[in-house]
Amino acid sequence: MIQQSSGEPGPFAIDLDAEAIFGACAPADAFAAVLMEARVVLADIASPLHAELGGSDILAALGGSDAAAELVPAAEAAGTAAALALLRALGAVGSPGLGSAAAAAAGRLAGRGVTEPGWAANVGSPVIGECWYYGDQRGAQQAVTTSFAYGQAGHVVSVLIDHRRGGRIKDVWVGEAENVLARARAMSRLDPKIVFEMISPGSARARLERAVIAGECPQQPEEAANVASARAILRARVAHLPRH
Repeated sequence: MIQQSSGEPGPFAIDLDAEAIFGACAPADAFAAVLMEARVVLADIASPLHAELGGSDILAALGGSDAAAELVPAAEAAGTAAALALLRALGAVGSPGLGSAAAAAAGRLAGRGVTEPGWAANVGSPVIGECWYYGDQRGAQQAVTTSFAYGQAGHVVSVLIDHRRGGRIKDVWVGEAENVLARARAMSRLDPKIVFEMISPGSARARLERAVIAGECPQQPEEAANVASARAILRARVAHLPRH
């Protein structure tokens, strides 16, 4: 599960243990399970971020955007408000191919009068905020953090990059933005071995793109779960950042 500062999972989230269930199911059964989950929790989705967290979790549970491609026609055929919400979430965090297909299917359902979720208009397009990084003086590890907001609700995506392992991604944290920057600054003041620097969104994108290309290197089960669960939303946020 993606970690959040409140300690609570997003309301649209699927626990990553579902991978074991889906892996043992035929694709049609797995897709039916996802659609049922969407229907059950639809009323509890309160924000675009929660929808994106759920979409990212779903993609992790199904094995990624390629494996989830057949979910789009299944959701469109279902034709329900929950299916439309699912398609909007996948359109926001899926790979370019999956995202385009999901957005197109969602548009067709909306055109037929299926009710849109309240967060649909903004999902996938948060306002970009401040970005920064901190790490040890030796350059062994570095955390790159990007901040975003939907209205007054800010959130951060923080990526731990391990340069001892080829600059790969060791851990990912998605949570509320409140006090995160202040805590990073305070840590750097308390420990002279910590390097802290504000960076531009373009610089953050370049650093994160290199890490995504390098790959992943979680060392603990919790890190592996975080990286998998956040993989889709991380890539969506990186693509949302401007280039230099």
